Amino acid sequence: MRKKQGGGSRKVRFFLLLGSLLTALLILIVSTVGNQEFGPSHKFFLELLGPAQSVMMQLSAYGRGRVEDFASLIGVREENKRLREQLKEARELNNEYREAVATNIRLRKQLEFKESLPLPTLTARIIGKDPSLWFRTIIVDRGSSDGIEKGMPVATDEGIVGQVLTTSPNYAKVLLATDPNSAIDVLLQRTRIRGILKGMGANSYQLHYVLKNADVVKGDRIVTSELGGAFPQGLLVGTVSKVIADQRGMFQEIEVAPATDFSLLENVIIIMKRTSLTD
Repeated sequence: MRKKQGGGSRKVRFFLLLGSLLTALLILIVSTVGNQEFGPSHKFFLELLGPAQSVMMQLSAYGRGRVEDFASLIGVREENKRLREQLKEARELNNEYREAVATNIRLRKQLEFKESLPLPTLTARIIGKDPSLWFRTIIVDRGSSDGIEKGMPVATDEGIVGQVLTTSPNYAKVLLATDPNSAIDVLLQRTRIRGILKGMGANSYQLHYVLKNADVVKGDRIVTSELGGAFPQGLLVGTVSKVIADQRGMFQEIEVAPATDFSLLENVIIIMKRTSLTD
């Protein structure tokens, strides 16, 4: 029973205090109407309510600041998102520009190479590679319906690629010059010494039948010879990378680095020269 009375007295004191503060605030407002002089009661309540009003102003300013900070943060995030999207678009455009420039350079080189050849040509796109372990071949999107025949030489502006191995109406399989089954008649450009270039299967060639006393040095350029009948004369094959004179035999052991980077091939040029595939 006493607990209930105690709770009631606290409520009474709270409402009395609230009423006193409201009364004081009312007196403060009324006393300022008409620019009246401050009375003792006005000064008392002003002194009493001043600190509280100062705290309220600070809290209000803090709240406004937090709202402004939050709004500013939202704005910054949206701006960052917009800038990231613009950066992504710029990178994509830059990549497209670089790809277009690279394609233009590649096509211009191919065109210059085609115009330098004495024979008609066709450009073909590589669409696949043979997974067979026995042959090193590629498949291109030109076939017998385009006039492609077995044995036709294939090259790029960098150097030789290989020869057409077989055809279908719309596609052709090309035996790469690096295949061990490939053999091409070539010349050392500096000395005009003739040899047979064979593939080693690992992005390299070996030059055969060059006599031991022949003048061959590392760095010599190798080009195609007309005598073999497969390629037009003078197409770049590669450069001599190693020379070993075999003391027991008649011929030197010569390794040749290909001029063509076979790992980067995208398009090739088929030279429309009718010939038999070199055995």
